[in-house]
Amino acid sequence: MVEIAKQGLGGLLRAEGLPCSCGRTHRTDLRELVIKSGALQETPEVVKRYGGSRVFILADKNTYAVAGAEVANLLSRAGLEYSVFVFGDDYVQPTDHSVEKVLAGFDASCDMILGVGSGTINDIGKLSSKELGVKYINVATAPSMDGFVSNTSSMVMKGVKVSVDSTVPLAVIGDLDILAAAPERLLQAGFGDILAKYTSICEWRISHLVTGEYYCEEIAELMRMAVRNCVANVEGLARRDKEAVRYVMESLILSGIAMSFAGFTRPASGVEHYFSHTWDMRYLEFHTPKDFHGIQCGIGTVLTVEIYDKIKQLRPDREKALAYVDAFDLPSWHQFVRSYLGKSGEGLVEQEKKENKYSREGHQKRLEVLVNNWDQILQIVSEELPEVSEVRRYLEIVGAPTAPTQIGISYEDTRKALMVSKDIRNKYNASWLLWDLGLLDEVAQSLWQNQA
Repeated sequence: MVEIAKQGLGGLLRAEGLPCSCGRTHRTDLRELVIKSGALQETPEVVKRYGGSRVFILADKNTYAVAGAEVANLLSRAGLEYSVFVFGDDYVQPTDHSVEKVLAGFDASCDMILGVGSGTINDIGKLSSKELGVKYINVATAPSMDGFVSNTSSMVMKGVKVSVDSTVPLAVIGDLDILAAAPERLLQAGFGDILAKYTSICEWRISHLVTGEYYCEEIAELMRMAVRNCVANVEGLARRDKEAVRYVMESLILSGIAMSFAGFTRPASGVEHYFSHTWDMRYLEFHTPKDFHGIQCGIGTVLTVEIYDKIKQLRPDREKALAYVDAFDLPSWHQFVRSYLGKSGEGLVEQEKKENKYSREGHQKRLEVLVNNWDQILQIVSEELPEVSEVRRYLEIVGAPTAPTQIGISYEDTRKALMVSKDIRNKYNASWLLWDLGLLDEVAQSLWQNQA
């Protein structure tokens, strides 16, 4: 057994994996990280090291201008052939249609995709690589999200925001000269995505207690370490200090490794992410306001800590919870989900029917655990979550928004997003806990009453 949290980034990349006290051997397909000033110059050597002979450069207009054109120049000078695919859209969406465009435009003589970009481009690149059966390397252009090296892509498929199994990059190249010069909003987004680990780890522990879901303390500690490193350097990030940017980038990479180790996204996402997913789905259907994923996750973290502050004031009432669930009108709820999310809602309803999440038997089992272990749940919340004022302060230091109204989303809509958040994924979270207690409607209406 090894103490995984003490291995350092390089020590986590062993091909043979790391035997853990949780009983599993944790592995990632990521083999190399090059995060330093001037890292872009090493792209040809990295490509050769992993067997790339003809490279398919994937980028959008912005990332091609920032780094893609120079990557092409470097490959050419190194004697490596390449093809280029640049999305013409001003704003590329992580959808099945975007992946279809890449598959249709792929040069079949290429044996490696080189995704130049972060977030959407990386997710599209990872999924396209899996579909095509070719190797994948990422050249990061902004430390904006934590999916760089996860084994999933966050996509909108048939209108529903889902995590899709994808190829893990063999290597990630992050040139600090480029990363530190990224647009301010993207730096804020990366930081917001890291703060979300406060609440994701809290909910992972609660889910382990309530549902028996797999949990690994070593992986959880990796995430806590990532958050500690970032908040300790938040002032430097606000100044675009390269060392602070390196901490954020490495923490985002660490988050992706944690997801690969665990085999699912739980170490990195909880209900704070489901606020973001809900806002994304409403944007696609109704063109309502949205922002970058990490910006929304930062706001979602503030909201989630506020929700748990409310939960800390509650005590389970078995009879009230059973009466609430007996009176719960599932067809009416399905209709609300459809009306609130549009096509995405229909997908979630069908998903829920397959998973039978609202079964009375399942509810009764969870309720008994809640009633019998409430003090332990409150202890988990106390151990994992900071004061909401602290989360706000960190976001304010980097200039990031702390409230949904700052990105054009009302608190009334936020209450609805909380109600729907239990249906976004089959994961136990704050909204499921409140539903199990028979208090979701009541708490949702009581939250943020003094807000605009």
